[in-house]
Amino acid sequence: MPRKIDYVVPPEYDGRKAVHFLRGYCGFSARLMKKVKYSLLKNGEPLRTIDRIACGDVIGVSIPDGGEPPEACDADINIVYEDEDILIVNKSPFMAMHPTHNHQGDTLANAVAAHLAAQGKSAAFRAVGRLDKGTSGLVVCALNPLSACRLSGKIKKEYCALVQGELCEEGTVDAPIYRPDPMKTLRACSYEKGVEAAVTHWRAEQIFDGATLVSLRLETGRTHQIRVHMAFCGNPLAGDKMYGDFMPEIGHQLLHCRRCIFTHPVTGEKIELEAPLPPDFRAVLAGFGYVE
Repeated sequence: MPRKIDYVVPPEYDGRKAVHFLRGYCGFSARLMKKVKYSLLKNGEPLRTIDRIACGDVIGVSIPDGGEPPEACDADINIVYEDEDILIVNKSPFMAMHPTHNHQGDTLANAVAAHLAAQGKSAAFRAVGRLDKGTSGLVVCALNPLSACRLSGKIKKEYCALVQGELCEEGTVDAPIYRPDPMKTLRACSYEKGVEAAVTHWRAEQIFDGATLVSLRLETGRTHQIRVHMAFCGNPLAGDKMYGDFMPEIGHQLLHCRRCIFTHPVTGEKIELEAPLPPDFRAVLAGFGYVE
């Protein structure tokens, strides 16, 4: 969505150029600076990026959306948080993220577009990190280019998964991931062929008979990373038929992004949100005797 923001210049930027303030204090990328440089105002008057600013000046910035919104199609989505800059959804495991040849109109992108349209708004779909179809949990959507820029790589996420085998304590998987067949989405680990470093940290939460509920944290964000890494260790995720055969009857991998922590891209406020496990995940855990 187009966004207008007013910033007050702090003492440390007194006498400096507007471009230094916008790049340093406000976090504008060079690409975004090109989009906003002709819309800048200082105390209501036109401002050039090379002009000097003073402590207490009000710098107004108009940020265009600059993207094409997806087709709006109504679908139930669980919105956890929403303001002018971000929208956070607890995604169902049965919903894909983006339209593809297999998914037209039934994706999170379409549902978010419909939600915004109902408010008379529109925005390109900018998910800061994606969740595979079959994976549930928190998805942070940036509603303008500034939010996307400032949040990229800055969101800490915690996942949980049910895996095969009885794991104890905690561990780290440090194994490069590659794509054996460029025509398929399947990934694999190889220290010889791996071209993308990938690191996953896991911790056992509850141990059951033949399975373990683990929490996971990623240092890198590779496609299918958790699923590939746990299968590589001999502990594939329950329901994940692509990378194992543990409880295939579930129909999708039991992987959930349950917590995210980040600094709000505009206000600077610390945001920490949690999402409960979806019903089918909870039902499987109950069958193992899960205790919260």
